[in-house]
Parts: sequence; C-alpha cells; structure tokens
Amino acid sequence: MPVPRWMAHVNKRVFNPREIRKGERPVLTHVGRSSGTTYQTPLDAHAVDGGYIFIVNYGPNSDWVQNILAAGTASLKVEGQQLELTNPRLIAKDEAWGQLASTSAKEPAGFLKVTDFLRMDTA
Repeated sequence: MPVPRWMAHVNKRVFNPREIRKGERPVLTHVGRSSGTTYQTPLDAHAVDGGYIFIVNYGPNSDWVQNILAAGTASLKVEGQQLELTNPRLIAKDEAWGQLASTSAKEPAGFLKVTDFLRMDTA
C-alpha cells in the first residue's frame, strides 16, 4: 500500500500550504473534478523527455491525481516558469524508472510500496 491516507490529509492541510508559501518546490495547479475549484499541490516534478513524471505517493485514487485525469490538463510552476501539461496517464513503476534513470530522482523507500506514477506531456 502507498503512504497511508491519513498522512495525505495532514500534508494537504498543514505542510502543503507551507511549501507553497515558501515557493521553493514545483507546484501543480489543477481543477477539482466535482467542485471546479482550483487547487495547488506541491510535488516533486521530474523532467523527462517531452514532459514530467510525478510520483503518486498516496495512490492513484488521490484527489490531485483523479482531478488531473478527469480534466486532462494541469499547469506546473517549476523554477519560476509556468508550464501547461496535457495527456495525463498513469504508468507503472518499471516504465517510470526507465524514463527516470538518467535523472536525479530517487526511488521511494521500498516499504512505501509506491507502484503508480503520473506522466504528463508539456503542451
């Protein structure tokens, strides 16, 4: 199982707002699939050929993942640039690490059992 859901709730309410205010991490902006509300989620964005890969620490049913899959688009603020991302799709661990092998990305700890990754293309 990925990271426990209760930790996602703590991050969403406590740590994520702090990270966004600090402005040091990439921030993914997406629209709620039911509410239409705009959300910002700080994540590690790993650049790969033609796009980015995001590690889905809390599983594929996480709100941010489901929102992006439903909308088909999101924007990413990384290193002062605002990028539009399209074509979201979940990919398996082997495919993700095949693309991430030449980057500085570190694989999540084995006990987290992360198996899903979100791949998006730059528009």
